[in-house]
Amino acid sequence: MKKLVLALGLFCAPLGAAAEVGSAVLRDVVDHHIMPRYTTLAERTDALAAVAQQNCAADDAALRNAYHEAFDAWIAVSHLRFGPSETDNRAFALAFWPDSRGATPKTLAGLIADADPVGRDPQAYADVSIAGRGFYALEFLLYDDQISTMGDAGYRCALVQTVTADIATQSQAILDGWTSGYAEAVATPAEAGPYRSTEEAAQELFKALNLGLEFTADTRIGRPMGSFDRPRPNRAETRRSGRSLRNVVVALTSLQDLAERLAADDVAVVAAFDDRFDEALAIAADLDDPVFAGTAKPQSRLRVEVLQQSVAAIRDVARQDLGPHLGVASGFNALDGD
Repeated sequence: MKKLVLALGLFCAPLGAAAEVGSAVLRDVVDHHIMPRYTTLAERTDALAAVAQQNCAADDAALRNAYHEAFDAWIAVSHLRFGPSETDNRAFALAFWPDSRGATPKTLAGLIADADPVGRDPQAYADVSIAGRGFYALEFLLYDDQISTMGDAGYRCALVQTVTADIATQSQAILDGWTSGYAEAVATPAEAGPYRSTEEAAQELFKALNLGLEFTADTRIGRPMGSFDRPRPNRAETRRSGRSLRNVVVALTSLQDLAERLAADDVAVVAAFDDRFDEALAIAADLDDPVFAGTAKPQSRLRVEVLQQSVAAIRDVARQDLGPHLGVASGFNALDGD
């Protein structure tokens, strides 16, 4: 308990005598980073659900393309784990991963084997375990050799339509939460709001940046790496749909935008971020390993390690330069345990 109290104290305390965060920075992040990305997510998930109504076969090209477009939109906001995305566990309902116990395929297999009526009812589907919902469940339905072919084809079709409708509903609910007041609460902190000062709002945004960088380095890249003696390429995120590296690139591109907007009035910090992000994205572009299969071979594994190290270098800039500039510390994040 004493350690927790100490950590909370560090989380809340400003660092040194850094300049007060300008309200223009908060407004810029909300208007030009957060809102456009959540709008895109709502639009693309709505389009995904519409495509599924017309084309529900797992191997349908239009459906798979809509899946990738919508998934890109999710990855671009996946670091913003606060506010409306956390209400009713919406973010976890959209993205239940890592799934170390294999709960997603078990849940889906059970629904399909029983032809459970809930799989035909988008409204009732909100009560299904989060392991059976969201983008990662949809990947199994479209790309997993067993799940995408088991049971009755008509039921699988209905389940795809239900899961995509649920994804669209959750995405729209998050956007509605931002447009109905949360955006203004972040952009213009007030004593009665969730953020009482510009520093508190900046703390939340800085936390989101660190969350995205940490998750990308330690989980998206680190999970398939495992250890040198025991690599785990089959644990790569969305390997079935071939987008493990793509997720890293989309995440880094979005995080670069957030980082540079937060550092907008410090040219040196912006330049440092620019160099580190560009380096990481260049390494990713040269990797030619879409699902991190190379982690199982010493020579190609080294290249994945270099990518991970490049993301760690971005985190160093955030902690050592951006944090003091904003007068905040990283604190806890939405993925931390109790």
